[in-house]
Amino acid sequence: MAFAELISTVERAMTRTHWTREAAKSLYALPFADLMFEAQTVHRRHFDPNRVQMSRLLSIKTGGCAEDCGYCSQSARMPGEKLKASKLMEVERVIDEARKARDGGATRYCMGAAWRSPKDRDMDMVLAMVEGVKGLGMETCMTLGMLTPEQALQLKDAGLDYYNHNLDTSERYYSEIITTRTFADRLETLDNVRSAGMKVCAGGILGMGETVDDRVDMLVTLANLDEAPESVPINMLIPIPGTKLENAAPIDPFDFVRTIALARIMMPTSHVRLSAGRTEMSDEMQAMCFLAGANSIFVGETLLTADNPGEDHDGALFRRLGVEPEALGDE
Repeated sequence: MAFAELISTVERAMTRTHWTREAAKSLYALPFADLMFEAQTVHRRHFDPNRVQMSRLLSIKTGGCAEDCGYCSQSARMPGEKLKASKLMEVERVIDEARKARDGGATRYCMGAAWRSPKDRDMDMVLAMVEGVKGLGMETCMTLGMLTPEQALQLKDAGLDYYNHNLDTSERYYSEIITTRTFADRLETLDNVRSAGMKVCAGGILGMGETVDDRVDMLVTLANLDEAPESVPINMLIPIPGTKLENAAPIDPFDFVRTIALARIMMPTSHVRLSAGRTEMSDEMQAMCFLAGANSIFVGETLLTADNPGEDHDGALFRRLGVEPEALGDE
């Protein structure tokens, strides 16, 4: 592709308001260098390419989930040895952990509970967590499963900034991974979150046996929402023994980076988070993801129940790349 033609393609991508699979797939299929150029060009229009947002994730209630997500060790329906269910964490402990994360440089604090949906009896504690973490001056995010419109409004009123509810994959492939809820259920919760006035955090997982078309379709769905998610986590599957996907073949690293680049082009003002799976990525692969437009990571040694690179490793990688943590308010 000629340089002038490539620039024209970038400009068209940046002004597009409705994506088709064909348009998105044509970008995905570009020569790798051309795709990276496009993604980095779009990225630099909206973000400092040498700053990365640091978020921290805490499991406030682990195990015993009624869903049957094929990738998750927290499912009560998992065929192998099940993770023991815990009680909802005490509010003060959550706030204390958030304070440590803030002092360590994290600007967003994400709290996750292994629920199909929160019960009314738990909402008072959940709302108190939001208010407490917000009081530390951090951005707040939660992932609690499906939400009713009333629950979404309660969370908004408590000060919740973001709600995470991943699509996981395409509508076509969804029932291969989860059968206890539908793709439409996912979209309904995202609509409830947006209608309540909160920001949306929604992405997916790569390496679950999906096709390129499935990855593209997932991003098309996200980009074509009435408002694209402000935060788009892209996870690489961590095959967990005992889960349905324990023997899933790993995704090709170049295919993963291509998906990051496509997400950046299609959702130019969103934070694209390099999420679960970084323990299986080389430093070079992570660097390619940052070059492709990823500008957010989770820090800390665990993500809910999965391993994550430690902060010492992330700090060393950032120094090698000349990358600095994004400060609150930089976006």
